[in-house]
Amino acid sequence: MESCATVILAGLILALLWMFNIKHKRNWHLPPGPTAFPLIGNLLQIGKKAPFKSFVKFSETYGPVMTVYLGLQRTVVFVGYDVVKEALVDQADDFTGRAPTPFIHSPNKKYGIGSSNGKRWRQLRRFTLTTLKDFGMGRKGMDEWIQEESEHMRDYIHKLKGAPFDPTFLLSCAVSNVICCLVFGQRFNYEDKQFLRLLTILSHIEKVNSRPVGQMYNLYPKLMDHLPGPHQKIFAEYDEVREFIKMKIQEHKDTLDPSSPRDYIGSFLIQINQEKEISTTEFHYDNLVSTIMTLFLAGTQSTSSTLRFALSVLIKYPQIQEKMQQEIDTVIGKDRCPRMEDRKSLPFSLAVIHEVQRFLDLVPLSLPHYTLNDISFRGYTIPKDTVIIPLLHSVLKEEKQWATPRSFNPQHFLDNNGNFKKNPAFMPFSAGKRNCVGESLARMELFIFIVSLLQDFTFSCAGGPDSINLIPEYSSFLNVPCRYHIMATPR
Repeated sequence: MESCATVILAGLILALLWMFNIKHKRNWHLPPGPTAFPLIGNLLQIGKKAPFKSFVKFSETYGPVMTVYLGLQRTVVFVGYDVVKEALVDQADDFTGRAPTPFIHSPNKKYGIGSSNGKRWRQLRRFTLTTLKDFGMGRKGMDEWIQEESEHMRDYIHKLKGAPFDPTFLLSCAVSNVICCLVFGQRFNYEDKQFLRLLTILSHIEKVNSRPVGQMYNLYPKLMDHLPGPHQKIFAEYDEVREFIKMKIQEHKDTLDPSSPRDYIGSFLIQINQEKEISTTEFHYDNLVSTIMTLFLAGTQSTSSTLRFALSVLIKYPQIQEKMQQEIDTVIGKDRCPRMEDRKSLPFSLAVIHEVQRFLDLVPLSLPHYTLNDISFRGYTIPKDTVIIPLLHSVLKEEKQWATPRSFNPQHFLDNNGNFKKNPAFMPFSAGKRNCVGESLARMELFIFIVSLLQDFTFSCAGGPDSINLIPEYSSFLNVPCRYHIMATPR
């Protein structure tokens, strides 16, 4: 009996080896890469804590375009600004596909702006960008919403009277409320239990997604479905968020004024009614729920994590904090909230905010792209159904693009006269047709929140600047900043 089982097992292994070898040979036009093993691919050669660093190391041997196997998934990695820009901008149409990422996309079931491709994605993205602009993204109206939320946040901090606090939840509340105004047409009190529950879920999702267990689920979802772990709880929590969104949609249906939508949900519901007779329409209930899910999840955690990291930077480098405050006091004073048009008069502050995003490198692997057809790129043939990783880490930390890529240095965004200067390698929101749909909103939030906080407070911590570690607490799909109890001393 044992010998029979051994023969069967050996046969299966040989079959897998043969299948893998045939598949590998068939794709001989693929870019070069490290030798992969059956079933696990190159996983043993990739660091668990910061996999993006392994890809940079591989590129020293195989060049800026290389093939790796993440489990069974064929993956092509682009390293460095030149190749990432060439793919995402110069050949944008070839690389607009979004890779199936089970941990993120399974709850959406290929619906919504974040999980779809082709016609569905194009229609939803166009509608979302247009609608968000109509409700103020990039306009003065949104300035006012963020300013109002900033006042609520600063009032909350003033009540602490300089006592130490963890800013994580407060920043999430403020950022999420801006999204809620856009999507739901309302903000929530910072003590609202349902609101706090949603933010707790977002924190859980971020934590699991930034750890190896989240990436293992993306590689082996069917296997992980049967294994215990924190990922099992997350999907039930995803459902909680969906039920909340459905409740809000129903509230909007009950009070909808077709002539005057007050937010994103109202605009989408009107579009659904207008296209209800079109059988192929992408404006339907499932796409609405999943798109709101994406906007709510992505729009909260990314910006709030960046704000939290910004506070750590200001505490780590008090001389930078003081210089920003001097500039802000001179240009704006303390009697009004900052506006987006103030940016041109605050070059140092703007440079610091950009450097915060560059140095944090929030999504080092980018959201993976996907080839929907065979693609020719730099003399290689990249087959259909290949995952594409434009390694944003390699762009934001590339020595050719930045004077001191491993150091926090606002001079990266200042010329010799102290004026703000752009750098095309600044890609924290990715680039091309699939860049972050909320980029303009995030830029507004970061500027107004950070500048207004420095108008009112000086930030510090009990352990002093040396106690602040800017190395991420977790690094995998996301770089998650360390959490600290900080003090905000009124100015």
